[in-house]
Amino acid sequence: MDSTATASLASLWDEVSGTQPDPDLWVVIATLGAALAVVIPHGLWRISRNAITIAHEGGHGIVALLTGRTLTGIRLHSDTSGLTVSRGKPHGIGMILTAAAGYTAPPLLGLGGASLLGSGRITLLLWLATALLLTMLVMIRNAYGTLTMIVTGGLFVLVSWLAGPQVQAAFAYAVVWFLLIGGVRPAFELQAKRARGGAGDSDADQLSRLTHVPASLWFFLFHAVSLCSLIGGGRWLLEM
Repeated sequence: MDSTATASLASLWDEVSGTQPDPDLWVVIATLGAALAVVIPHGLWRISRNAITIAHEGGHGIVALLTGRTLTGIRLHSDTSGLTVSRGKPHGIGMILTAAAGYTAPPLLGLGGASLLGSGRITLLLWLATALLLTMLVMIRNAYGTLTMIVTGGLFVLVSWLAGPQVQAAFAYAVVWFLLIGGVRPAFELQAKRARGGAGDSDADQLSRLTHVPASLWFFLFHAVSLCSLIGGGRWLLEM
């Protein structure tokens, strides 16, 4: 019995940590088109942006934990906004990194995903994403957020466990393209909203107060990270 379980675990680990064949180029191009189709049109973006919010708030939460802060909860709202609450010093490097992690998390996650796909580790990407989503679910503190995480996490579980290799590859590439492309738009939207007199307590404004650096420079950082991630990740996905 023990030897069978050990063999099964070893086989599972080999499957997760091993490499899978790259999809055909047309699949990569098609998933790129699908990502553009849900990011560019405003109507679809209002729905798909929920996934970017998950990555955004997850970024705040992960960095808060890594810097020694106490993560008390995450909320996701139907207007695609979110809130991550952590306890700790209201200033210092931990608070700065936590505040900076939101707008940079989606593109950096996309870049990391592109790196895994570029090395053929499709299964590992899907399992890591599923683990992160399930872990984040524990920290959700409102009903809409819980429903959103269950739907999103459930989709990853179904694809990871039940779908064939071709479907898994197409899904993984679509997710990574979406993070790379969708990670660019929120900072521009926030900048436009601030120009109209709104979003006075945005991440950039909080960072400005924490560091005494103009918010415009933090926007430059957000744009630089998202655009460089898109270029670098896109080259990996297209094998250029």
